[in-house]
Amino acid sequence: MKNKMKKYIILPVLSVFMLVGCNEDSFLDQTNPNTITTETFWNTPEQFQTGLTTVYGALQFQNISGGGLVNEMIMGDIGGTESWYRPFTFRNLTYNDGTYYVTDKWNELYVGIFRANQVIENLETSDADFADGEKESIEAQAKFLRAFYYFQLAYTYGGAVIHTKVAESKEDFSKPFSSIEEVRETILVPDLEFAASHLPQVWSSESLGRVTEGAAKSLLGKVYLYNKNYSEAATLFKDVIDSGIYSLVPDIMDNFTTENEYNSESIFEVAYNSDANPGANGDVVDDTVNGTGAEATTIANAFGQLNFGGYNTLLPTYYLHELLTSDEVDPSNPINAGKIHSQRLSATIAPINGETDYYLLPIGERGGWAYGQSAYIKKQTNWYHWKQEDGNSRSGINFRHIRLADVYLMYAEAVLESSGNVSEAVKYIDMVRSRAGVITLQKYMDANGGQFPQLHVSLQVHGSRPFVSPTPATVLTHIQRVERPVELAFEGQRWKDLVRWGIVKEVFDDLRSEEVWRENNKDILNITGDGIAPLFIKERVRPDFNLSSVNYLSSAHDYFPIPVQEQQTNDQLNN
Repeated sequence: MKNKMKKYIILPVLSVFMLVGCNEDSFLDQTNPNTITTETFWNTPEQFQTGLTTVYGALQFQNISGGGLVNEMIMGDIGGTESWYRPFTFRNLTYNDGTYYVTDKWNELYVGIFRANQVIENLETSDADFADGEKESIEAQAKFLRAFYYFQLAYTYGGAVIHTKVAESKEDFSKPFSSIEEVRETILVPDLEFAASHLPQVWSSESLGRVTEGAAKSLLGKVYLYNKNYSEAATLFKDVIDSGIYSLVPDIMDNFTTENEYNSESIFEVAYNSDANPGANGDVVDDTVNGTGAEATTIANAFGQLNFGGYNTLLPTYYLHELLTSDEVDPSNPINAGKIHSQRLSATIAPINGETDYYLLPIGERGGWAYGQSAYIKKQTNWYHWKQEDGNSRSGINFRHIRLADVYLMYAEAVLESSGNVSEAVKYIDMVRSRAGVITLQKYMDANGGQFPQLHVSLQVHGSRPFVSPTPATVLTHIQRVERPVELAFEGQRWKDLVRWGIVKEVFDDLRSEEVWRENNKDILNITGDGIAPLFIKERVRPDFNLSSVNYLSSAHDYFPIPVQEQQTNDQLNN
């Protein structure tokens, strides 16, 4: 069932400033009685609910939850591309303050913040006849969403221009740029604490898609985790885990279809619908005076293979491909039933030796898997039920910003960093691995004298993988280099993870050295033929890290620059 939170857009815009060059004609001063204004709109509970729905609606913007995220997904170690695609500038770290995505994401996040501020500010003075608890519920939802938008700003741009009130004059738009710390203390913590205290654990079926207490605690825990407040983070994550509300779905694929929306693993999910408003292009989300929005996501077309209506703008790196293919399935786990590859691989990528159909055809039926493209992305695409992607770039697969597997891994990380409790961390890592159908860390240790393999080390390049004892440091490395990239691939987490851990340069240099080895060993890898296991690279080695490993500079690339449009219009940025 699709989300009950249907999006309505308030038209016209509730606050418009007009400069008129003539004041002599009295008709210019007359008021249209049918025009919606801030004075006439915020008067009833129903109007506040409609206003709140537009705050949710901003989540659907392509640069917040849709196809625009390709530009960030390509920046880490799991996503590559080709030189003829626009996101190539993000793969090589050659973007600047005028680059399209740097500007577009900033603008879309501030639309969400503006809408949230409208709701929150008008609630403060409203004497509308709300039902018991309704006013607090609306405020809590608006504050959660405002915090989410500010979280994205803070950890994408290294801070934000803080607006907590609706601007009433041109001067109100000019404010200084605040640091991550200031955003955290001013917005993130207080808004999320309020939300966690006033949101329900669950909503009725008519309100699926609204944010919950679990979503607020999970995001607040993430704020603390990013700030290295590990004990506070662990406590919040454990509250969510122990609530009894959430559980891992049996098959990870159930998180990426239109049939299993708002399932037991989902904590914060954004609704999309490919059936709404037929004919509208997926790029257009909001209704406007010129047309109707699609309410669909473009991410499936960005990921899908060229021969099936997609653009394969984003490709799995050889690193991710090998992580997934060599993550050994557990033959004793009944979910495998003789499979060569894990459920997690089959839900995430399509290698040439994959075990499922791809867009309802055997893999390779329409060509591809050549010119260094060893695999394609399946996650977030319609490969499982469509013959090809939609011609108007419309997909209805919801986007999960937070799910329980992510919380398990964040909890394990927080525990390692706070108390060093390795057994507790391994317990929750292994819950994720067991669901994926791969050998758990505990089984590795039981069979290898208490040690487990460093699965991020390339077998193809190095020939073997070292085994290590389970310590807080080695298990944390496993989370950083194995579990989070394979479990959460193409879910918008990876670049922020690498930055907060401070390992971008190390990772890029490692992967560039592996590219060089493959380039120097083309004959061994039979690249002029059909390639060899596990990657079957053909024709050429795709150089995903040749420029990013050289260009990366923490001070310049960990966060996007402030968009040039903001620099030109905000005279307070340097204050």
